[in-house]
Amino acid sequence: MKLLSVAVPCYNSAEYMDKCIKTLLSGGEDMEIIIVDDGSTKDNTAEIADNYAKEYPSIVKVIHQENGGHGEGVNQGMRNATGLYYKVVDSDDWVNEEALKKVLNKIREFKENDALVDMILCNYVYEYADGKKPRVVNYKNVFPIDKVFAFDDAKKFKKSQFIAMHTVIYRTQILKDIKLELPKHTFYVDNIFVYTPLPHINSMYYMNEDLYRYFIGRADQSVNESVIMKRIDQHLRVAEIIFKAYDIREIEKKSKKLARYMTDYVSIMMGITSIFLIKIGTKEALEKKKNLWNELKEKDAKLYKDCRHRIEGLTGSNSKISMGFCKFIYNIARKILKFN
Repeated sequence: MKLLSVAVPCYNSAEYMDKCIKTLLSGGEDMEIIIVDDGSTKDNTAEIADNYAKEYPSIVKVIHQENGGHGEGVNQGMRNATGLYYKVVDSDDWVNEEALKKVLNKIREFKENDALVDMILCNYVYEYADGKKPRVVNYKNVFPIDKVFAFDDAKKFKKSQFIAMHTVIYRTQILKDIKLELPKHTFYVDNIFVYTPLPHINSMYYMNEDLYRYFIGRADQSVNESVIMKRIDQHLRVAEIIFKAYDIREIEKKSKKLARYMTDYVSIMMGITSIFLIKIGTKEALEKKKNLWNELKEKDAKLYKDCRHRIEGLTGSNSKISMGFCKFIYNIARKILKFN
């Protein structure tokens, strides 16, 4: 059995997918690389993928599908993964080869000791297209390093440290057991991928390794501010899926820290979605923002109250002064953290 399955969703990715795949190939026969060609038509993505499968038949698997969006690419990877662990690497991103080898060695150790953990976490690095200095997101102040732990052992997260898809490597069977299925034709589903499995994770392991390199700065990227505003209905859909996924009171019975973290996650999703609706600023957009918060209130009045009491909760206000202040804070955070 392979140690690690990595899904690489590709959509017209010929310009940059080589770098991604070549870094993953450095893991050798311990790797299963699942390239999902999501109906590419504008370039030779499909041909590039097939060539890798021919050259590395014991490592690379290719799936060609009708266009289903990023989420369906991740779904196909999960359906076809046979490795002990599962990770997603977007086709315009890549991994650090030395860090990958360390991760594979640790998975091998877990396997040999018959002591698989449910989730492995590593750092990720913002790699900027304009040549600005890369920014590392690490968790040294949050998680025990090189130790098996549970969520109750975690310390306080900073707003910039929330667990991202780039961070996580799940035990594959966990995802199959919970039947995780991301929505088709929807961007921003990485939030669902990270959030949904959390209550099913009993053991974790953090490696202080800068594994994932997150390339940011392409004009057509889904995280580009103008693109997000064009796709705001997809952001709304993801936010609703997340706050409807669980009863936080039930999560609290298992772990108060996990319940607090998941509440923070919902709050951040509500805040991010709301700030872009505020920036759009039309009557329709502001009505959608109002409806989003009302839906949360109807679903879980306590969760709504908890979110409104956090700083992100200011975005739930309909006051022009509050909304203007939210835009001001967002612009400062964007300038400092350079997250899109």
